[in-house]
Amino acid sequence: MLFFPTVYIIIFKYIPMYGLQIAFKDYNLFEGMFGSPWVGFKHFNQFFQSTEFWRLVGNTLSLSIYSIFVGPILPIFLAIVLNYLINNKLKKTLQMVTYAPYFISTVVMVSIINQFFAIDFGPINVMLKKMGLAQIDFLSNPDLFPHLYVWTGIWQYTGFNSIIYLASLTGVDPTLHEAAIVDGASKLKRIWHIDLPSIQSTIIILMIMSVGSIMSTGFEKIYLMQNNLNLRTSEVIDTYVYKIGLASPIANYSFPTAIGLFQSVIGLLLIVIVNKIAQKVSEVSLW
Repeated sequence: MLFFPTVYIIIFKYIPMYGLQIAFKDYNLFEGMFGSPWVGFKHFNQFFQSTEFWRLVGNTLSLSIYSIFVGPILPIFLAIVLNYLINNKLKKTLQMVTYAPYFISTVVMVSIINQFFAIDFGPINVMLKKMGLAQIDFLSNPDLFPHLYVWTGIWQYTGFNSIIYLASLTGVDPTLHEAAIVDGASKLKRIWHIDLPSIQSTIIILMIMSVGSIMSTGFEKIYLMQNNLNLRTSEVIDTYVYKIGLASPIANYSFPTAIGLFQSVIGLLLIVIVNKIAQKVSEVSLW
């Protein structure tokens, strides 16, 4: 059973690592990987000395940290609510409604966002107009972009992300709840003293894993939500790499590879550091 997953990982994860050497070369499509000249850390220095470096890193980190710390709250809350629901029909309906957004493609999701928050005909602005309030340009306001990006993502992934927490809650020893009920504990006290400590290790492990991608916010959704007015906060490393390295008139493969390697190294270091901290604080870690 492990044969095909192992082959997949070797072919698509390990073998491509050999191509990382073009980050240290001036890669030329005609000369190939072996014929292109070595340039050392030229492309890394080009990125670090760029006037856009700190803005890109700042935008990427702010969106990632925002998502990491706010993202788990609703999935945990939803998992606890589902765990305590007695009515199975209501429970299944709630699960279906909350899981459904996860299966919406990124393009369709951004189209929904554009339609819903449009300043002229979006439901929110139409309601504000009828109430005599000023309309808000959600899509073009750079200060609102992080909130719009993060909270629409939370809406889309809350149901799916709650599955792992719900699985952890179902593994809680029922005798703990029975003893707490006998002692007169309310549901809130049972949640605080039994449920949350029981899923603490799951929360920590998922937090450690999410820290590994803190330098990468993803490309598709941010790129589709971007416009000329919100670039101040919406331009991140992934979209910058695409525009400068691949979408420019002269394709530059070495530069985006160097930036991608930089992101991976930072992510690896953060995972190791956070894992070590978690191990000392809570004795829960990935390794």
